[in-house]
Amino acid sequence: MSKKTIVIGASDKPDRYAYKAIVSLQKHNHEVIPLGIKDGIINGLEIIKSKPQIKDVDTVTLYVGPQNQTDWIDYIISLQPKRVIFNPGTENIEFENLLKNNNIEPIEACTLVMLSIGNY
Repeated sequence: MSKKTIVIGASDKPDRYAYKAIVSLQKHNHEVIPLGIKDGIINGLEIIKSKPQIKDVDTVTLYVGPQNQTDWIDYIISLQPKRVIFNPGTENIEFENLLKNNNIEPIEACTLVMLSIGNY
């Protein structure tokens, strides 16, 4: 089943994990919306530099460290995703508690690993 996924911290640099995650999500037939702060195209998808209201979001996967998450918190909560994946290096207990208080599941995991072992 396809899970609409927003990737925050999208980068058009192929060596970045956000880039690799977007390509892997596409290979696994998930709808991907890449959000970032710089222009770029990843595997045919243009990086969106705004915070559009998107309906029916299953997952938000984070590739921005805690020091850069503040500007995203209210936006992510407003989307009401089912879950937010905190990839290695993005863990943020205060943000995770806020998500729980808003009935959104925080998961500390690696999107690439989840996809590769089939538990995404």
